[in-house]
Amino acid sequence: MTRSLVETGSHVAGLAAEAARAEVVAAYPITPQTAIVELIAEFVSSGRMKSQYICVESEHSAMAASVGASASGARTFTATSSHGLVYMHEMLHWASGARLPIVMAVVNRTLGPPWNILPDLSDSISQRDTGWLQFYCATHQEIFDTIIQAYKICENSKVLLPAMVCFEGFILSHTSMPFMIPDQENVDFFLPRFKPGWKLDVDKPMSHGTLASSDYFMELRYMIQEAMDNARELIPIVDKEYSERFGLPYHGGLLEEVACSDAETLVISMGTIGSEAKLAIEKLREKGHKVGLVRVRAFRPFPIEEIRKICGRTDAIAVIDRAISYGAEGQLFTEVQSALYDVEERPPVLNFIAGIGGRDVTEKDIEIMALHAAKYAKEGRFDQRLDWYGLKR
Repeated sequence: MTRSLVETGSHVAGLAAEAARAEVVAAYPITPQTAIVELIAEFVSSGRMKSQYICVESEHSAMAASVGASASGARTFTATSSHGLVYMHEMLHWASGARLPIVMAVVNRTLGPPWNILPDLSDSISQRDTGWLQFYCATHQEIFDTIIQAYKICENSKVLLPAMVCFEGFILSHTSMPFMIPDQENVDFFLPRFKPGWKLDVDKPMSHGTLASSDYFMELRYMIQEAMDNARELIPIVDKEYSERFGLPYHGGLLEEVACSDAETLVISMGTIGSEAKLAIEKLREKGHKVGLVRVRAFRPFPIEEIRKICGRTDAIAVIDRAISYGAEGQLFTEVQSALYDVEERPPVLNFIAGIGGRDVTEKDIEIMALHAAKYAKEGRFDQRLDWYGLKR
């Protein structure tokens, strides 16, 4: 039913696009994403992957081509990183506004200037308000599984929105790790061919109005919010169904909990910092500290109720962000604070900005942050909420 492979994270994403039977792939190379589309181009040219590969002159064009392909009813895939993603920004709004279930792998890389090809989450987090679902992966297995699951979720008639499947450059994209890949026949059963409710069809031409008056525009935006709410309910269901069908790990749906039932202090993070935090939690538990971990898997839609339920029974929270909203704080911290706004006896939440520009975040670093948050809470302090961890100045 499944077979084991050892591949880089980028190749895992390419293999997932193949397994999902993506019919159109439009892409432009950019480090550290390039290996994804190189592999797909090789598959298409050899005839292994029955897909149309569109080689374009820019990332903006890659998303424009993806919008056109998806609107014609094709299952569409693309991939990008960093400046390529922000160059797509206009077309990201087109994809969600047109309710197109495009899936895009985003290999996270920091934004310049100055130039830096190492990872943080500033590229994808800065696109959080474009109407795309956003998943953040911590392992090679999760990359593969989430791309398949994303199509299942996005193509649901109650969602019909695009999704980014994000994973950090080099940490995952260029490392080789084992993962399990289900048999194609079983993937096809789990993810049948996309059957859109409407599509652009040259054999049945029709005109679609592209101008919406104020009488309707707000309602169309409300429908996107409603679709996000529907996705929030669907994500755990699809993750569970996938896990049970293929005998693969359940990734937690919207978020992964580790040792949260009796936790007095919580660490909340995303991506590979969440993986590293598991080691830190284990060490802290051995030392007698009741620390738990929440790894947010779906940033959009955000797991509001789940965060409220878990965090409401703790004494202290350390939120680790690998990005910053200048003039405010880390974006994950903002979302956690918002979710807890009316929780009675809300625990103090301390935000750590860490790992910017690819700076390493070790299990020891996470231990220090967790203990600092616990001390901060024990002292009853609310005077500080932002800490640039490891800042050299």
